[in-house]
Amino acid sequence: MNTQEHIRLVEEFSAHNYLPLPVVLAKGEGVWVWDVEGKRYLDMLSSYSALNQGHRHPKVMKAVRDQLDRLCLTSRAFYHDAFGPFCETITRASGFDQVLPMNTGAEAVETAIKASRRWGYTKKHVEPNKAEIIVCENNFHGRTTTIVGFSSEELYRDGFGPFSPGFRMIPYNDLDALEAAITRNTVGFLVEPIQGEAGINVPDSGYLAEARRICDRHNLLLMTDEIQTGLGRTGKFFCYEYDNIKPDILIVGKALGGGCFPVSGILASKEIMESFVPGNHGSTFGGNPIACVAGKAAIEVILEEGMIENSFKMGEYLRDELAKMHSPHVAEIRGKGLLVGVEIRPESGTARLFCERLAELGILAKETHETVVRFAPPLIITKEEMDWALERIARVLK
Repeated sequence: MNTQEHIRLVEEFSAHNYLPLPVVLAKGEGVWVWDVEGKRYLDMLSSYSALNQGHRHPKVMKAVRDQLDRLCLTSRAFYHDAFGPFCETITRASGFDQVLPMNTGAEAVETAIKASRRWGYTKKHVEPNKAEIIVCENNFHGRTTTIVGFSSEELYRDGFGPFSPGFRMIPYNDLDALEAAITRNTVGFLVEPIQGEAGINVPDSGYLAEARRICDRHNLLLMTDEIQTGLGRTGKFFCYEYDNIKPDILIVGKALGGGCFPVSGILASKEIMESFVPGNHGSTFGGNPIACVAGKAAIEVILEEGMIENSFKMGEYLRDELAKMHSPHVAEIRGKGLLVGVEIRPESGTARLFCERLAELGILAKETHETVVRFAPPLIITKEEMDWALERIARVLK
């Protein structure tokens, strides 16, 4: 079938909850993908940072293939031989005591919410059912009803209420607002080190460091959602490292699955993880054998193959070269590492128009919040591949 035939099937038989670019992909390798007609594209979205290691990384694929021939699922009713090694790898790499694996990013955020609330009741002695969590405007933490209930984006909320109470919303990058929102019932602050879906919003330098101090002063849990910014994407293993702090709960996902399997979870101290006892939280597929070998290999290749360092170097190069274009269409370029947002001036049209033109030239990027083109290629991208992309991006932006 050709592109239009595939799109016709999707339009007829799939719910219309996405608006993809009109490209039907059939193959991927490294930073490259091919459509059903054989046209090659450079992937500069990386499935919203789930493909930090690139498409079909050999070590990740081998680990998954080998596991498929042995054991696929046990549920957590039994131990399996891939679980312990995965838990050791991720906790030692991140510096946290323990991990609680889930599947999707939204599940991991829900897990962090439950952990912080129960910690608040059992450790901080907040009055039962009164725990509050502070969140930020323009956040994106997932799509469950609880999570969209504390979103400021009306599209995510419209028609899906009623919503769960227990959340206070403040402006992003506003430390005075954080301090003012704290009450005796506050148990935690949930924040993205960089707001990805909101348009690659980068806070002031030191924002997380001061948020850490505020949380310490009021005995709150600092929870950083690094589902999109983590695992090398911003030029550090985790983005919070730029502020030389450590959160109480680290939320991970996307690239943890190596681009081939949904793997997510939270990392925290043993004291916080004591919130969970057998039976009060779980997941049939969370921590399954395939997820564990994929996650272990995903972390190892990022650390062993210099992907973090390459993300930092190539990210600086990308932002510098974009700035040198002096495009009349660009209002601002922002980001860290290989998470870069290019804000389009309103008079130049929507970001989607630019993404459609880029796709025609073999560059796959995606708009966010209508005004920003997001560039987030796999962390394995070389200078030669980046130059290939920049030459085509220049044609569109100039």
